[in-house]
Order: sequence, then C-alpha cells, then structure tokens
Amino acid sequence: MIDAEGKQLGVMQPRDAIKLAEEHSLDLVEVAPQANPPVCRIMDYGKYQYQMSKRAQEAKRHQKNVQVKEVKFRPRTDEHDYQFKKNNILRFLSEGNKAKATVMFRGREMAHTEIGRRLLERLIEELKEMADIEKEPRLEGYNMSSVFMPKKARSAVKGERSSEAKNPQGSQETV
Repeated sequence: MIDAEGKQLGVMQPRDAIKLAEEHSLDLVEVAPQANPPVCRIMDYGKYQYQMSKRAQEAKRHQKNVQVKEVKFRPRTDEHDYQFKKNNILRFLSEGNKAKATVMFRGREMAHTEIGRRLLERLIEELKEMADIEKEPRLEGYNMSSVFMPKKARSAVKGERSSEAKNPQGSQETV
C-alpha cells in the first residue's frame, strides 16, 4: 500500500485500504496486480488519467511523421528526366522522408524488365551516399519498385571525428 505522498504504508487488508482512501477523498488504484501481494496506491484517478493523456499528446506532438514520396520512371526515361527525378529523390531524402522509385512497364515492355532493373540499380548506386535501401528492386505486376530511406547517424559520426581531432590520444583529456 502506497499513500498519496508516495510513502509506503505496508501490507493491509483491502477494506482498510478502501476506508483510508475514502477518508482522504481519493481513489484506491491497483498499480501492480502481478506482484505478490498486489501493490495499490491512493491517488486521484481522474487527475492521473488527465496527466497521462497530456503526456501522450506531448509525445505525439514531438513525433516526426515520415512520408513515402514516390517518383515514377519508365524504361525509356531520357537522361535529363532521370537526373531531374533523381534530384527530386535527393530532396525528399534531405527533408527526412522516404522515397519510392517505381519503373512502370506497359505491354511488350514486360518482356524486357531487365532494363527497369538496370535503371533502379543505377539509381541505387548513385544514391548510396545519401540513402539506405529499405526495399530492393522487386517486380510487382507491371511495376518494379525500390524504397530508399535517409541515412542515419551522419551527424553522430561527424561528432565523433571532431572529438578525435581535438584529442588524438583517445578518451583521455588533460584538465
């Protein structure tokens, strides 16, 4: 049994705990039912629920919403169009979003899916500095697609290198 101030009151009968909670005009809440004996706490349950909903809203507010942006290619996409669409993918990745590159085939183009695969593999090769591949090129119906996500820990690696440059002996610092 724990009281409203957080002090332990020890083991007591449920009816005594309920009586004690009613005396303080508070609720008796079971916080650890799996413990032996179960742990109960005297608290204002409505206030507790309100605080938990506020914490959940705050966590949701600070959450980054990642979108998947799609860029569509054709097997016969010209070089300039390819570069333009590749730059769009780079822009999406720099904004922190994922990018999906899709090669769309029509009719007889399905007989030459290797052209689309080469296009996506070239894109993967050119984007390997900025992006990690979340999904390898895969043919799904008339479309072959691959998903890229921004590389992580770029700033952490830079931070480690800068600290090594300041202190080449490792983690020992002179004061």
